[in-house]
Amino acid sequence: MNAVRISTVAPFVRNDMLASMGSLFAELARQVSTNARREVETYTREIPEFGFLDKDPRARVETLEHSMWLRHRTVELSPHNGELSDDDLGYIASMGELRAGAGMSLDGRQQVLRVHTALMLREINEATEAQRGGGVDELMRMMTWFAPQGDRGIGAYRQGFVRVLRRRIPYVEQVALLARSLLDGDPISAELASAVDLELPDYCAVTVFRLPDRPTVDRFLENEIETLVKSHQVPVVWGPEHGDGSGELIALVPLAGTAAPHLVPDLLPELIPAHLPELVRDFALALGRPCAVGTATAPLSGLADALDRARRISRAAPLRPPSARPRPHTLADVFVELAVADVPFVDEWLRTVARNLDSGPDLVATLDAYYRHDMHRGVTATALNVHTRTLDYRLRRVRELTGLDPGSTRGVRTLGAVVARHLSGAWR
Repeated sequence: MNAVRISTVAPFVRNDMLASMGSLFAELARQVSTNARREVETYTREIPEFGFLDKDPRARVETLEHSMWLRHRTVELSPHNGELSDDDLGYIASMGELRAGAGMSLDGRQQVLRVHTALMLREINEATEAQRGGGVDELMRMMTWFAPQGDRGIGAYRQGFVRVLRRRIPYVEQVALLARSLLDGDPISAELASAVDLELPDYCAVTVFRLPDRPTVDRFLENEIETLVKSHQVPVVWGPEHGDGSGELIALVPLAGTAAPHLVPDLLPELIPAHLPELVRDFALALGRPCAVGTATAPLSGLADALDRARRISRAAPLRPPSARPRPHTLADVFVELAVADVPFVDEWLRTVARNLDSGPDLVATLDAYYRHDMHRGVTATALNVHTRTLDYRLRRVRELTGLDPGSTRGVRTLGAVVARHLSGAWR
């Protein structure tokens, strides 16, 4: 099929059209073969996933034919601002299918599109310079054609790529690719979302589950996550695994409605999805181990920055076992601890205060419950399963050991930060 396209298109352009073309288009037509070969060589040199072309002559010829065909169609259509036909778009989609079928990653696909676009612009510039600066009208015609038709071609390539992914990889992996593409700002996310039947919202709460002990992702856990993804309608992806065995799970939780762009979502609790606490509990139970959860809200264009904030928040948030019903923490919950972490001498001072609490009994856990229940003695005692007199004794013991009244302004500021830093695992 490819060979038929090249053999029929190339002579037609060279013999019948060159004479009627403007000088810019004629120059581009003359350089089709040279430019296509340069593109294939650039792919091989700059994109690791194309290294196989040096060992597979047939694949190299096929890639060259694709490059030549695209350039011939550009020269044919651009002089008169003609649109790529449905057949053209179908052929471009088949290129995407071919690359996905060969196992190309999303990163590799993005590199291909970036290299191809850069080379085409370079070729137009070189052809213009070859005309000694003339042909401004032709250049404007070319650029007027290139932008919209380039977008249509890239869209077709993405659609073909995703069609193969949908057939080749499990649902959970497709969802992970969607999450990764959203975090990377890759336009392919629209096609991936359609493939897994998820809608793309305007805003997301990027939620990071920090796991000091990352679980082994077996078939049982995959099934659990797939069930939760479908029930909560959220894309999730595993973050990088660290050398100490820790890791993270990242969920992109849709935010219902549209927030005004001038607002700072992290400082507005009402912008956190109402069902986020339930989602966090469900995923924590599925993960089956202590986790710390941080969340940050952003529009789709700002998800990468939101991920960085959510990660930082999760590192400052306390680790909770699934039985303790972990909750999502926002910037407003841990801004003191985030600042403390960047000031070593303040952090060491708080750690010294924490050491004074080691003699117990259970003073850190008591303060944690006390502050989580807004210093309500009866509710705190019930949560700790102790009598209120026992709670009073423990709070008095804190005052004796630290010189700080847990219920005073100074005590809340200092001891609250001590508890949070201790429970985050930062001092282990």
